[in-house]
Parts: sequence; C-alpha cells; structure tokens
Amino acid sequence: CKGPGVCRGGRKDMALRCAASLAAGRQPRCPRLPRPAREGTARWSSAAKASAVKINEKASREKILTLESMNPQVKAVEYAVRGPIVLKAGEIEKELRKGIKKPFTEVIKANIGDAHAMGQRPITFLRQVVALCTYPNLLDSPSFPEDAKKRARRILQGCGGNSLGSYSASQGINCIREDVASYIERRDGGVPADPDNIYLTTGASDGIATILKILVSGGGKSRTGVMIPIPQYPLYSAAISELDAIQVNYYLDEENCWALDVNELRRSLNEAKAYCNPKVLCIINPGNPTGQVQNRKCIEDVIHFAWEEKLFLLADEVYQDNVYSEGCQFHSFKKILYEMGPEYYNNVELASFHSTSKGYMGECGYRGGYMEVINLHPEIKGQLVKLLSVRLCPPVSGQAAMDIVVNPPIPGEESYSQFIKEKESVLNNLAKKAKLTEDMFNKVPGIHCNPLQGAMYAFPRIFIPSKAIEEAEAHKMAPDMFYCMKLLEETGICVVPGSGFGQREGSYHFRMTILPPVEKLKILLEKVKDFHIKFLEKYA
Repeated sequence: CKGPGVCRGGRKDMALRCAASLAAGRQPRCPRLPRPAREGTARWSSAAKASAVKINEKASREKILTLESMNPQVKAVEYAVRGPIVLKAGEIEKELRKGIKKPFTEVIKANIGDAHAMGQRPITFLRQVVALCTYPNLLDSPSFPEDAKKRARRILQGCGGNSLGSYSASQGINCIREDVASYIERRDGGVPADPDNIYLTTGASDGIATILKILVSGGGKSRTGVMIPIPQYPLYSAAISELDAIQVNYYLDEENCWALDVNELRRSLNEAKAYCNPKVLCIINPGNPTGQVQNRKCIEDVIHFAWEEKLFLLADEVYQDNVYSEGCQFHSFKKILYEMGPEYYNNVELASFHSTSKGYMGECGYRGGYMEVINLHPEIKGQLVKLLSVRLCPPVSGQAAMDIVVNPPIPGEESYSQFIKEKESVLNNLAKKAKLTEDMFNKVPGIHCNPLQGAMYAFPRIFIPSKAIEEAEAHKMAPDMFYCMKLLEETGICVVPGSGFGQREGSYHFRMTILPPVEKLKILLEKVKDFHIKFLEKYA
C-alpha cells in the first residue's frame, strides 16, 4: 500500500474504499494485504488523510430528498399531540435515566389519550377472544370461557385459512361488518344499518383520512373547503394540509360550555365561499379536546344546515361511550338523521366513525375501527373500495378487537358479569376523574375549566401575563407553548398547548388527559396548581 488513493494491488475500487476509511478515521482494510497487528498499526500523515478526505468528498453527491425538494404538503403537516413538547419530554426522560438531577423524578405524559399506557387494565373478554384468534390451539383450553371461544371460532371462520395472519377483504371481514351493523341498530333503537355500508379501518383516523382524500378536488376558488371545529383534534388540520385542501374554521362557544352554534357555522361558510368551495362539515361528538356532548336539538340544527347547504357530514363519534355529566346523553348523527324523516335520511351524505382506542376499551395499539357511510353515490362507492384496496386491508387483529367492542357478552352468557363489572368500573372511574379535574382547576386563580361532559380530556383556559407573552415572543414561541414548556421543565408534566388545537385570538389553553390513576392525577393537578401560582407571581 502506497498511501490513500494508491493501491499497491492496482485496484481502483480498493483505492476509493481505502480513502473513504481514512476520511472516517478508520484503519483501511485491504484483502490483498495482511491486517496489521494492534501494536504496530500503520500511521498516516496529515497530508495523506487530507488527500483521503478530498477523494471522499468527490465520491459523495447531493441528496435527492431535501427539505427543499420534499412534498410541500407533507412539510406543512403539524400534529401537536406528538409535537415539539413531546420530543422535549423524551429528552428529559433520557436525562433522568442517566441520573441527571431534575426537580422531579418522572415525566408524566398527560399529552395523549393512551389509556393502557396510563395504567388502565384491559377488558378481559376482549383480550381472551383476540388471544384465541391469535393462537387457535387455546380453543381446547379449559381456561377460556365458551362465549369467548364461540366468538373466536366465528371470526376465524371468516379469515382465509382460518388464520388471523391472512389478508381480509379490503372492506373488512364480512362477519365483523355484520356485527358492526347489528351494534348500530341496537345502539340507535332499531334504525336499519347495512353491512355493505360498513368499512373496517385502521383506527378511526384511517377512515377519516380516506374519506377526506376522496372528497377533495378542484383548484383555486373551487378547491374543496373542509369545515372543522376550533378547537379541533389535529388529525383534521394535518389531513387537510397533506391533501392541500382548504381549512375552514368555525369556533365553538367557550362561554357556553363549548356549544356548537349554527349561526357560527353559517358565518364561517359564507366567508369561506369567497376563496374556496366548502363541501365538508366535520363534527366531533363528544368533543376532543373540549369534552362537550352535543344535545339533540344541536344535532338536528347541524343536520338541517348540512342538508340546506349541501355539505357532506363527517361525524367523529369515537368517544360515544365516554359521557359523564348528568343530563347529557350521546345521540348518534345517524339516529337523529333517520328520525328527521326521509327528506333528510335519503339525501344527507354522512360518514360516522368509531374506534377500539377510546371508550372503556382503550385498545389504542390494535388500531381497530370502522366507518359507516350512507347515501354515497353508487359509482363513488366503487371508487372508495378501490382506494381502500390500495392498502390491502386493515390489521386483522384490530378487526377482531373491533368485533368484541360491537359484540360483547350479553346477559345470560358466562362472561357477562365480569365484562359489565370491568366496563362500568372504567367509565365510573373516568367520570370521577372528570369531576375532580374540573373542580381542582377552577380553584386555581387564573385557570378556568368548563365541565368535562365527555371524552377524556380537560381543556382549561389559562391566564398568561403580558411579561410572559413578551418573553415567549423573544423565544419565538406561542405563549401557551412557552407556558407548557416551562411546566414540563419544572414539574415533569407533559401537556399540549392549546395553539396546537386552535383557539380564539388572545386566549390560551392546554389539553390534558384525565387518564392517570386517581392518586397520580391528584398529584398532577396539585403540581399544575403550584406551578401556575408561581408562574403568575414571576411574570405579574
């Protein structure tokens, strides 16, 4: 070997490899030469290394994919629930594991509705059925109840090769879609549901994104506008950005417990017509992040508005089991639409969504969900199935989990008693934590929290003094992001700033899940209280 770039064996390829190794600070390895002993490792001069670096630079080229060349719609996507503050929380966790001292011993991630990560126990019956489907040899075990085995056998019979590992139809396993339709009919007091209108999805998010994808069209002022509530779940703004559609905001009424006012819908629609073609109206009921539960009159008004303005309705109903306040009741848009008569029921196009991730189940990781789409044009139905077929099928284990949500044990079955006990325990516990959170926040000066009627989050309004706002601006941060970052750094509590969900100009909030166990939730709320009081004292 005669130095970098010059191979004694006369091989040009080895010359380049030799130079690259030296540039990276490694000893070159040549198959034509014996490897040097550790003690007698060859030393290269600085001139030789510089020559190697120069050759290596010539060999490299510019990246094809850069921030400038990437899809601009993807770059525009933001998802606050897993945004900068969550990344910072991850960094702090690593520091704690390394023994770096903090004013706290753990990071409490109250930023996302991940029930099992927060300590909620799985529903036994659901896990039994999925276990039986996953490992059918357990069907011979006396440890599993017969009603669980019966459901598992039915699901497996709908799978290719009687295996959960096979692809399903793109629309989902037929018998599970039948069970979803039966569930909807029971829930809505006999309103008919057709399995052919049911599409099993990878969580509700997949269904929402799919429907939006097929709805968005046009250019310029004819580009599709999508009306979303503010505050909203950031999935909607992210999907709209990715599709290069137009986001049309309508504001919920915070002074009236985050109520939806049709006059606000009309204002938003009329203003949007000047720059886009609004044709989609999204409703989240119960609300995320706001926790309100729409009453029947409100839903009727929204349906009439959609019918009158020829809007496609999206009803995000994943929290339909999470209703806590007295006098509140979940009403599905499908049921109210049917009861408003054939003029509405036969004409308003509606997609409704549900999931295994929320409710009393909390099975986020299975990614199970469904959507029911009614009054779809027959030709569009074919286009929707075609679009779904591109991703082959939703996870089959998630489909099985969804089946147990819509086909749980019934009175008289072996597992009913334990199932209903576990379900009621989870929901009663959530109701208790919703009230606890509301009460404790409203005792803190400078924090106001509306009643948590449903879902699993608080979205309190926080007062931020002008000096804190100025400091936030100096750090090029939104004031509530600045507040939440300080909260994380001083207490270890990770929440999401309201600016990630949208809020009226000049108002500040954060979203916090109520999922931690009661005792940990009390500690969390006390820490927020102490922090907020010190924050006000510092910046007053």
